[in-house]
Amino acid sequence: MVKGTNRRVVVVKSPDPRIFDEAIFIVREDLFHRGTSAEKVMSEARRAAGAYLRGATGLRKPPLWRRIPAGLFAGLGAAAAGAVWLVFRLVGV
Repeated sequence: MVKGTNRRVVVVKSPDPRIFDEAIFIVREDLFHRGTSAEKVMSEARRAAGAYLRGATGLRKPPLWRRIPAGLFAGLGAAAAGAVWLVFRLVGV
């Protein structure tokens, strides 16, 4: 709930309207008296909206082992098994 009648707001339009139409940020009253530029306020609002979308929609990067192609993953496993076999063969076990 917003109290008072004199509030400054920043409205960030969504690049993809299927996700949300716009995000509304209520700006502190003393912000512009401290010399903060409008560009800095807008970039911070875009960053906050982007961070929310990444967290809410699961757009985070998957871990490295999930980004390795299956063929490469299988090849690395075969190479590791071959290396273990070779070590045991050379040691004489």
